[in-house]
Amino acid sequence: MPVIDTIDSSNKKIDTIQLADDIFGVKAKPYLVYDVVKMQLANRRRGTAKTKERSEVRGGGKKPWRQKGTGRARAGTIRSPLWKGGGTVFGPVPRDYSYKVPKKVRKSALRAVLSQKLQDNRLVVVDALNLNEMKTKLFVSLMENLQIPNALIIDMNNVNLRLSSRNVPGFKVLEPEGLNVYDVLLHEYIVFTRSSLECVEKRLS
Repeated sequence: MPVIDTIDSSNKKIDTIQLADDIFGVKAKPYLVYDVVKMQLANRRRGTAKTKERSEVRGGGKKPWRQKGTGRARAGTIRSPLWKGGGTVFGPVPRDYSYKVPKKVRKSALRAVLSQKLQDNRLVVVDALNLNEMKTKLFVSLMENLQIPNALIIDMNNVNLRLSSRNVPGFKVLEPEGLNVYDVLLHEYIVFTRSSLECVEKRLS
């Protein structure tokens, strides 16, 4: 069973806790991680790209020249896809790109990336991350104390922490329910508070 140190906000060790082996001791599963990240990125697509077809382009109601006798090609409208300013053939139309992979696959991929973070010594457990007020300076100072340059932070109902971190590049604060594969991979470190770690273990067990 994996073991990890718990530190305080000044980066001093205060305790040691055991992590769930079925969550933080899982082998790498790149194929599942790929499927889940692909799904997450697809679900973020807005799908609003649109081009006009020939029936939607303004103008072109009059036949530009007579059918025969001019020596030119037969043309019925200047808004043909062959003409400049004409409609687009088979262009994009608004659509929904989102889809779902099974819940078991999503959980398995999340366990795999969390296990990898632990193996790489990029997983940190802090007793608590308390800020007295909403201030970016306080958040930056806290991260400097922990010696963490880039991290996904998981904490529960910590409004001051979430708002103080918004303007700091490389950091993101999520509730335990929002923990996902893409954000874990996107950040160098993942930081849990003790209470949020218990919540994540319940969710993934």
